[in-house]
Amino acid sequence: MKKPGAGAELTIGVLAERTSCTVPTIRYYEEIGLIPPARRRPSGHRVYQAESQELLSFIRHCRDFGFGLEQVRELVSLSQSQERDCFETLDIAQAHLRAVRAKLLELHTLEASLARFVKDCTTMCAGGPAAQCCILKDMAQPAGAPKQAGGCCG
Repeated sequence: MKKPGAGAELTIGVLAERTSCTVPTIRYYEEIGLIPPARRRPSGHRVYQAESQELLSFIRHCRDFGFGLEQVRELVSLSQSQERDCFETLDIAQAHLRAVRAKLLELHTLEASLARFVKDCTTMCAGGPAAQCCILKDMAQPAGAPKQAGGCCG
């Protein structure tokens, strides 16, 4: 027995709506080979097999998790393979998790620096001339240089 909608064809607009992808994104994924090429109607309009919806939803979720296109390509390949090992998927996910954690550390450092800039400006120079603002002076210093004392009002 066929699943409901199995064998049905979807226009690119319907596919975009059902997967929350944009039409240009679907065209791009087709162009780079992430999804199979659409069949073309005599009018030239693209029509996709119903299975493309599941694949595109999978790709969309991978992208939502921040996987790069080459990682997505590999995950798509793994999702369609009975011969390959699950550990390959685990390796990709672990590598991405390490990258996300490194980015989080970088963002926490950035947050601390920005919080210091805001606090220093608030206490030292808020309301003075912009050219003398301690935020602008601190940002002009080479990385690792000692913080300049004073602000536009101090």
